[in-house]
Formats: sequence, structure tokens, C-alpha cells
Amino acid sequence: MKISEILSSNILHLSFEVFPPKTRSGFNSVKAATEEIAKLRPSFMSVTYGAGGGTSKYTLEIAKNIKHEYNVPMLAHLTCVSSTRETVQQRIGAMKDAGIQNVMALRGDIPEELRDADRSGWDYRYAVDLVRELKESGGDFCIGGACYPEIHPESLDQKDDIKRLKEKVDAGCDFLTTQMFFDNNLLYNFLYKIREAGITVPVIPGIMPITNANQLERAIKLSGSFVPQRFKSLVDRFGSDPAAMKQAGIAYATDQIIDLYANGLTNVHVYSMNKPEVAAKIQDNLSDIIKK
Repeated sequence: MKISEILSSNILHLSFEVFPPKTRSGFNSVKAATEEIAKLRPSFMSVTYGAGGGTSKYTLEIAKNIKHEYNVPMLAHLTCVSSTRETVQQRIGAMKDAGIQNVMALRGDIPEELRDADRSGWDYRYAVDLVRELKESGGDFCIGGACYPEIHPESLDQKDDIKRLKEKVDAGCDFLTTQMFFDNNLLYNFLYKIREAGITVPVIPGIMPITNANQLERAIKLSGSFVPQRFKSLVDRFGSDPAAMKQAGIAYATDQIIDLYANGLTNVHVYSMNKPEVAAKIQDNLSDIIKK
């Protein structure tokens, strides 16, 4: 099933994100964790893609397994930065052969050793280049794109960020998924601005349950997200107690999701980080709301 079909209904949906192993030795444990999440019967699951395509094979293996064994719609990530057109076309072909209908088109993080390199000759410099490639590939893909409720770290300002986002949507994105955020008001403000700019595709809020204090530091470094005082106080109070921090982090994420549903958003994507117990607890907290 295509994600666009899921998003077109008014039913409340909850989806989860998982990531593939970095090496073959870790494949079985990751596979088991993703299967436990699949057993929760989410509306769909997404599988990330390692920097530079290093985990592309495992991304596809995880996606195929969940799709065929658990009949959960899958969204496979695909990045393009520093890749050749031939390599990307091969990966698109592999997705077609695997029956993957949904692709998250991402630029991807630029490898450390290439950050100062001349990128003018690269086949793909931005995610919009990959979106166009997918549209021209002959595959009947439902294409997703990423967006930042605050601002992309490399953008000049939010106006410039939204301009580039519209280019990506106009090139063929069917829906958008946000980077993590911890203040829902930032999302509501962002949605108003992009609708004013003519971006009308569905936007799925991405929520990251922070279950340990170190995870917060990494999340902020990755996304540059604003952390409200309410959440800072939570980490200050419970951060040194792993069990309490986990419970508090799940409660905070659940509260965010409830507020999103209450304000008319029908789809929420949870960055569950291969943690079945976190995914299960959030879904259980929402069981009567999403009828699971």
C-alpha cells in the first residue's frame, strides 16, 4: 500500500521508524527488534539508510522482510549525496524488484572527508535531484521528503528553507515528514507558513521519544531542535535515573502526540530507534485514541 493512500483517510495513524544494522553480524538482532515493532501493526514503518549508502543492502532486506512476513506497508529511505547516477539507479532498480512502493528521498549527510570538497560535479547535490530521478525512473513510487519545522541547518533562513522545500514538492514529493521537534507550537507555525507558500501535500510530524539524557544531546546536535524549559526540567529531574527518564520521556512524547491529534493532525511518525518496548508503550498509551 502507498503511504499516500494511508494519509488520505481521516483515521488516526501511528507509524514507526527503524534503522538497519551497520554490519552483517548485527543483522539478526536488528531484524528481531524490527519484527517486534511490526507485530504492533503500525500504519506503516520506515527503514533508514546509512550515510553514503553503507547500509543500503540491509535497508532493503529489513523492508522486504517486514513487508512480506508481516504485511506492514514499508517506506524505504534512499540518500543520494556523493553517489553516482549509476549507483542510485541500481538501488532504485533493487527497490522496484523488491516491490517497494514508498521511498523517502533524502540528500543524506555529507561524509566528513567530503565536506570541503568541490560539489559542482556531483550527480546529486540536493534531495530535489533524487526526487526527479525517482519520478523519471519508471517506477510507480510514492515519494516522501523531509522538512524542518524550525530550519534546515544549512539554510540561510526559514524563508529560503521553505522556498527549497516547495521546489522539492513541485518536483514530485507526495508527502513530507518532519525532523524531530519538542515544542508543538513550532510545528503549527511551520504548517501555517508552508500552506501560505502553496505547499499542500500531507505533512507527518516526526516525534522522538527521549529515553535517556545522552540521547537528548545527540538529538539536539543532529537536528538543532529548540528544547523548551518544560522538557529541560524533565531531563534535569530524571536524567540520572534511567528507569524514571525512560518513563518520563515516553510520557512527554505521548503528550505531544495527543496534542497533535487533538489539533487535527491524523498521522504521527515515531522515531522508535529499534526499541520495541518504547514503541509498544506509546501505542498502548494511545490505544483508545487510535483504537489499537
